[in-house]
Amino acid sequence: MARIAIIIPGLNEARSIAAVVSSVKPLAEWVIVVDDGSTDNTRQLAQDAGALVLTHKINRGQGAALETGDQKAKSLGAEIIVHFDADGQFLASDIAKVCAPIINGQADIVFGSRFLSDNQLPWAKAKIIMPLAKTLSRLIWNIKLTDPQSGFRAFNRKVADTLTIENDRMAHCSEIIIKAHRNKYRVQEVPITVIYHRFGQNFGGGLRIIKDLIYKAITK
Repeated sequence: MARIAIIIPGLNEARSIAAVVSSVKPLAEWVIVVDDGSTDNTRQLAQDAGALVLTHKINRGQGAALETGDQKAKSLGAEIIVHFDADGQFLASDIAKVCAPIINGQADIVFGSRFLSDNQLPWAKAKIIMPLAKTLSRLIWNIKLTDPQSGFRAFNRKVADTLTIENDRMAHCSEIIIKAHRNKYRVQEVPITVIYHRFGQNFGGGLRIIKDLIYKAITK
């Protein structure tokens, strides 16, 4: 059985972090929560739920938190690394689905796609943010995945040893996909279920994603 590490970046996720850790803990050898400068008790709740917790003293961004977690997972000897959100939007039951192509030797990196399942995305995300992100990714980097901004992914040790996340904030999603294609990793997408709890926060976050993508395109 592959040694799996699940990386969960978290910023002020006290409402959900304990339940998320508890749901994924039976599925991996290590659950690593990176507390990215929280001002609530995310860290303590994650520890109490059984996670290994790493801490950023200040908020550095989700990309930076994932890179911190990846480095720790590699040092522990993880063979598969899974990126998973702290807010309860992803289902633990989908982890096996995302890891299966890697375990079966069919892929090096697998991206969960919200658009291969019947998910009810918030209107702004479904009609504005995601089409813009897909168009930018296709035109600038020739990336044709259905969901270029999914935060649910898994990759093998080969990818872990050669992939460094340099974008500290939300454009890390596109960065990872770009590097996967440039390094000629075997890439697959699988359908995942996403449950949206915070509809009012998605538009502002989506605009930051687009801003990061445009900045990355200009400076690439």
